[in-house]
Amino acid sequence: MRGLTGLCLAALIVAGTVTATVLGGARDGTDVIGHRAAPQVVRSADLYFALNDMDAQAANLLLFGADADYAALRKETLDTYEQRRTQADTDLQRVTEAVAGDATGQRAVQTVIGELGRYEAMVARAQLLEDQAHAPAGRPSADALAAYQQATDLLRQRLLPAVDDVTKANAAVVEHNYADQRDALAGGWWWILVTGLLALAALALLQRLLAVRFRRLVNVPLAVTSLIALAGLVTALTLTSRADHHLVVAKSNSFDSVIALSRARAVAYDLNADESRYLTDPSRAAVYEQGFLDKTQSFARVDGATLASYNDKLAALADRHRADHGQVGFSGYLGDELRNITFAGEQDAAERVLAAFQQYQRDDRKIRGLNAQGKLKEAVTFDTGTTPGQSNADFDVLSTALDDTQAINQRAFDGAVATTDDDLGATTAGLGAAALAAALALTAMGVRPRLREFA
Repeated sequence: MRGLTGLCLAALIVAGTVTATVLGGARDGTDVIGHRAAPQVVRSADLYFALNDMDAQAANLLLFGADADYAALRKETLDTYEQRRTQADTDLQRVTEAVAGDATGQRAVQTVIGELGRYEAMVARAQLLEDQAHAPAGRPSADALAAYQQATDLLRQRLLPAVDDVTKANAAVVEHNYADQRDALAGGWWWILVTGLLALAALALLQRLLAVRFRRLVNVPLAVTSLIALAGLVTALTLTSRADHHLVVAKSNSFDSVIALSRARAVAYDLNADESRYLTDPSRAAVYEQGFLDKTQSFARVDGATLASYNDKLAALADRHRADHGQVGFSGYLGDELRNITFAGEQDAAERVLAAFQQYQRDDRKIRGLNAQGKLKEAVTFDTGTTPGQSNADFDVLSTALDDTQAINQRAFDGAVATTDDDLGATTAGLGAAALAAALALTAMGVRPRLREFA
């Protein structure tokens, strides 16, 4: 009887320890993914976007020149540039705090901190030189253009790659922790089941021993212990399954879309900047045109497409997709999102992104056509115009659609993480410890009177 009692106590302790280890690991893994690495990816992606849009606004300022027709747009552009600069400073501060223990991330952030001031100074110099030159729209002075070229080269060669390094490093942390946690939860579920059943089996043997030896049908404390152990086992298995489910929702279903859409937004703003660079700097027009195509392919890749054929090829693939949402014939960030539709309203939001992107691409070809015809001012007006039907107005529709789609996934991510936090929080740990203590105490209470009879 003493040996079997000891076995019951040991089995209960082992089952409780295994449960605590598995659920504690799930809580810690969710903390790394949900509260540290994944938000850091979003912050660094947001910094990437803010820097890109700063450069787009700087290019637009050169486009406007001293032409009075663009006075209102010039003021709006300056305001947007300042907003993005403030946003970049805030994002950079948060990224700096988040990489405190990461040597690679710290080096990348130090690069951004060191070079961002230089970039802003070069942009300010380009604006000053342009103001002094009183240049016409679309024809900045050589000095202003040279200063801007230095700024945009610095951004593309130093700043953006450093920010991208931080994004990739934290995305790798998310991937690694996700794989580890799913493996741990899958194995942990079976360990909880096995140890829980062993504890229940030991309690059943002890209950039978007492019933046969002392001719009592039920030992009430041991029966209550068995019920506690059974309830604990069911609860632990349920929490483990829920943690695994919410981990999939958080990472595969929502975070993967959040990061794809974050990168898509950053690329979209870089596309918009390339349009302005193309008009601003004829000496590099071919380079910026190729950059536009490369980023277009990053957003929605259509194999074998050139700038001239891209719209028609994408239209054919988009029509097939609209007829059957399961058919996504293009890849890139938008393709990744359309293959990962999970939540209510997400399909419609993603379809709006596709439609807006197609319209924006059509607008781009019109800009290039006007420029090729020698209608530079008309091209500048259409490129920077914010009235419905103009390029920047259509770009705002695309930006809003991207934000709406990302918001759906971000809410799902936050909800999944919050649910796991609630499931595996201090209350659950406290109740689990209390249940184990009660089970151990009741086991001893149920056996002690019988042992005293032998004393």
